[in-house]
Amino acid sequence: MSLDFTDKVVIVTGAGGGLGKSHALDFARRGAKVVVNDLGGSVDGSAGTSEAAQGVVDEILAAGGTAIANGSSVTDDAGVANMISQTMDAFGRIDVLVNNAGVLRDKSFAKMEIDDFTFVVDVHLFGTLKPTKAVWPIMKEQGYGRIMVTSSSSGLYGNFGQANYGAAKLGVVGFINTLKLEGQKDNIHINALAPVAWTRMTSNLMPPEMEEMLKPEQVTPAVVFMCSENAPTGKIICAGAGAFASAHIVETRGMYLGADPSAEQVAENWEQISKLDDQAEALFQGGDQTRRFFELIQAANK
Repeated sequence: MSLDFTDKVVIVTGAGGGLGKSHALDFARRGAKVVVNDLGGSVDGSAGTSEAAQGVVDEILAAGGTAIANGSSVTDDAGVANMISQTMDAFGRIDVLVNNAGVLRDKSFAKMEIDDFTFVVDVHLFGTLKPTKAVWPIMKEQGYGRIMVTSSSSGLYGNFGQANYGAAKLGVVGFINTLKLEGQKDNIHINALAPVAWTRMTSNLMPPEMEEMLKPEQVTPAVVFMCSENAPTGKIICAGAGAFASAHIVETRGMYLGADPSAEQVAENWEQISKLDDQAEALFQGGDQTRRFFELIQAANK
């Protein structure tokens, strides 16, 4: 099966290097018209120039592809509006949005300033929200859209020194959990990526010998598939070093403790309540949790 993006218009944020650049180049090779967005800032979000974005565009053009550069910040309302209007003026539609832009300000929670927290959450969570909000009505009117958000194992499972980053990265999972429901009727699919790759952002977190083993190009196939016409929706795909997996938030079968439960009963039955077995389930929406609770009650009252 070949995944063709001919005549599709794809925006990739933070695409001046690393994962974003890899995504942009592969979409272009597959026929997409690509908007390469990059503010050009440092890893901690300071400074900024759009030269990196233009460099990727030049590479795409040299290979015979179609691309334009955009230097807007994904956290700036006017900048996001500019990115969308530039795309629509150039290409007339938006089929795919890959939210990839990010920053790091790692510190242990005890040493982390509130500004470190709010800045990272602003870039990763609101920097995903704002472009997504901007393309949503366009995709609804088209009756088609594919959106990717970038999560992380730090958000799914935790990582020392990344309370700010982890909070934002799990936040985007909560974000897609609702938009997968709201986008269904308009053929808008939205998924999350949890990547493992050697990039400018992760170079200080990994030994040098990992660079060759963890190329961004080994992650990009996950993004391309999850942004294709046949993509699922509301899923978390994990990718790195050529390996792929799917992550799920699951709920155990649990236990009914009666209409007047006590904290002592919860403590006494915690092992059974938290037991992961073949009755654990990845729920599709919040109402499914209520359904399962009533199933427990009904089973206990038979």
